[in-house]
Amino acid sequence: MSDPISALLLGIIEGLTEFLPVSSTGHLLIAQHWLGARSDFFNIVIQAGAILATLLVFRQRIWQLTTGLGNREHRDYSAKLFVAFAVTALVGLPVRMAGWELPETVTPVAWALIIGGIWMLVAEYFAEKRGDNAHVTWTVAIAVGLAQVVAGVFPGTSRSATTIFLAMLLGLSRRSAAAEFAFLVGIPTMFAASAYAFLELWMDQGLGGEAWGDVAIAFIAAMVTGFIVVKWLLGYIKRHRFTGFALYRIALGAGLLLLMPSGF
Repeated sequence: MSDPISALLLGIIEGLTEFLPVSSTGHLLIAQHWLGARSDFFNIVIQAGAILATLLVFRQRIWQLTTGLGNREHRDYSAKLFVAFAVTALVGLPVRMAGWELPETVTPVAWALIIGGIWMLVAEYFAEKRGDNAHVTWTVAIAVGLAQVVAGVFPGTSRSATTIFLAMLLGLSRRSAAAEFAFLVGIPTMFAASAYAFLELWMDQGLGGEAWGDVAIAFIAAMVTGFIVVKWLLGYIKRHRFTGFALYRIALGAGLLLLMPSGF
């Protein structure tokens, strides 16, 4: 398979899986095993493309919040977004600098997929018993910030799954409200993480030898696919549960452990 085509496929996979609660890390790990491993810079760039897609989807909501700070409700919501991001930064940066992260190999990712799938089923079950609540509390904001750190330390858990379902378990039971808060917090978080990883890479290795055409193809593919997926997901969860995603995670994790017991 030619490099541009494999870059296109990897960009599409990143866009498909970054925001669905199924773990983009796990899917890219499998895909790059068959399509060829890519540089850290390539992986950073395609993630940035997916983040840009979220920014485009929520552009009206972001504009509403930034220009409506005179409104108490908007000011309160924006403050909670800031606190969630600040918690992630204050806890996550020392964790990142200390190198506390499981390796991105099959076995830990597979177990994270399985455990995460079970977690999703349990969290949604108890969230539905709490009624329909769309109010973000300070507890939810702080917990979402911590959940993003957990997702960064344990590849395969999925940032969206960890944050959305912890928010639901702590009382933000309306799926669309939990997803919106998790995605909005994820925008500055993922941009900051990508920028930090880019600086690390640039200082350690430089950026020579990159196939810039492949990088551009993958970036655009991730952005376009991510935009479509986020728009679809926000509509889907208004009418459906997350059960299908949870079962898919469990099946994929079990399949990885059975078919690739030695990992890669």
